[in-house]
Amino acid sequence: MKVSDILRVKNAGSPSTLFTITPEHSLAEAMKLLELNDIGSLIVMSQGKVSGMLTFREVISAIVKNNGVVGSVTVDNAMDKSMLMFTSETELDEVRHMMLTHHARYMPVVDAGVLMGVISFYDVAKTIVDSQNFENQMLKAYIRDWPAEEEKTG
Repeated sequence: MKVSDILRVKNAGSPSTLFTITPEHSLAEAMKLLELNDIGSLIVMSQGKVSGMLTFREVISAIVKNNGVVGSVTVDNAMDKSMLMFTSETELDEVRHMMLTHHARYMPVVDAGVLMGVISFYDVAKTIVDSQNFENQMLKAYIRDWPAEEEKTG
């Protein structure tokens, strides 16, 4: 299974909105955008390219570093500039490994410089559970329909 499969399932039924912000925006504006849209991350875009990621982790860290106030902190001062990124062709096993190793909850998906989406730890977990549930259903159906053995006549 690949990242493209996760994005396809995630976006099924309704088109997904990608929430972005620029490095020049204030942290306060970013926090409002996160809260208003009930999301956990923003992709930071600069000149049409992904330049960082802002999650609640970076927001809290920036506020703590600024003595508990938001003040005039900008997104540029708070964002993670070295976040991991995947392509839509990245295998699910690699995604799981990288998210666990780096404690990453959100990861942008970028193909040839174009932002394709964001996958979350929740998206990965849901995909795995759904896949296992489907496999279990298929195995149960197979076992239930197992042909009866013919009695041996001697």
